[in-house]
Amino acid sequence: MDTVLKIAKNAKAAAPFIASAGTMVKDAALAAIGQNLIRFTDKIISANKDDIKRSRESGISGTLLDRLLLDEGRIKKISSSIDQVKEMKDPVGSVIFGYNLPNGLMLKNIRSPLGVIGIIYEARPNVTVDAAVLCLKAGSSVILRGSSHALCTNKVLADIMRQAVKDSGLPPDIIQIIPTAEREDADALMQLRDYVDVLIPRGGSQLINSVVLNSKVPVIETGIGNCHIYIDNKLDGIDTQNIKDIVINSKTQRPSVCNAVEKLLVHKDIAEKILPEVLVSLKKHNVVIKGCAIARQIYPEAVAAKNDDWYEEYLDLVIAVKIVKNIQEAVEHINKYSSHHTESIITSDYKNSLYFTQSCDSSTVFVNASTRFTDGGEFGLGAEIGISTQKLHWRGPMSLEQLTTNKFIVFGNGQVRK
Repeated sequence: MDTVLKIAKNAKAAAPFIASAGTMVKDAALAAIGQNLIRFTDKIISANKDDIKRSRESGISGTLLDRLLLDEGRIKKISSSIDQVKEMKDPVGSVIFGYNLPNGLMLKNIRSPLGVIGIIYEARPNVTVDAAVLCLKAGSSVILRGSSHALCTNKVLADIMRQAVKDSGLPPDIIQIIPTAEREDADALMQLRDYVDVLIPRGGSQLINSVVLNSKVPVIETGIGNCHIYIDNKLDGIDTQNIKDIVINSKTQRPSVCNAVEKLLVHKDIAEKILPEVLVSLKKHNVVIKGCAIARQIYPEAVAAKNDDWYEEYLDLVIAVKIVKNIQEAVEHINKYSSHHTESIITSDYKNSLYFTQSCDSSTVFVNASTRFTDGGEFGLGAEIGISTQKLHWRGPMSLEQLTTNKFIVFGNGQVRK
């Protein structure tokens, strides 16, 4: 607790320095971080090997081991991604709106830093760099708390970044990492409302729910993706191959990410005609298919879906299928079971597409497109800290601009309120 409190106090003290730093100063620090990552590649790889060895012995999956791994190529990619953040427009100080009041006051509303941002995240060590550089460019201090699997790697990465920041003339405490994997330290960070302005958890549902339930610091929820595709009964001009392409891409291109589709809803009027071809194509991609009772009558190879399946984010080659009687039932099902991340409708009917996009209570809703496009880079927003699934502050991909808040600046010449 004492260590975490000291880190938070230091972050709070350093926040005004990065908040007032100009774009050129911040970009110079980012450049220095990118150079240091290349310069100390061997040191990073050495620490990462220790993490890999320890994690392998603990029995984590091959998928998680791959996400944990850093080699020379991946470090170069992380370093080059910092250049993308440098090229992004600095949001701090940009005017959202402004006007002169009748009493002569000159008012403007500008983007300003959040202050101190805490990031609690799981195995991927690239998040350590991504989160730090985005927060730096957005003018905020950052406190990083990664998982036990990447502890050695994360501490080395943080040291390298802190040295680069210091060499650039900024306080190194604008980037700090909690140097343990103890649950108590994460819990302590969640209580420090006086020093930490916002917490952003990145990871699975268990991590995010824990932070939301236990934190006294305001939380921006990101990441959980129980995403849906609904195949409507209005399909004029949309052939089965189009439908298969969207479903297969949404499920199989990268099944372990939050914008992969997890559930397929199909209108009862076209289910017998469309569904078998779609599911056969999914099976060819090694997708395990679960289904409601009607779906299993149409496709007997499907495993029976339980009620918990409709809530689950599989992050794997698994999909659950439900037959619905109409678009209203599809939307009701989505709003009940979805994580409010991404949904998509396949339809040729304008009214149905409008109803679906207006009625689905999710951060992103597509018409006739793959769910995999929910991404800051794909949306032209640049690098992102995550996908926000809540309503306050922001929904959808959170990039630089979304890592800021706003403030009013008002100039006068002696006005007093009457």
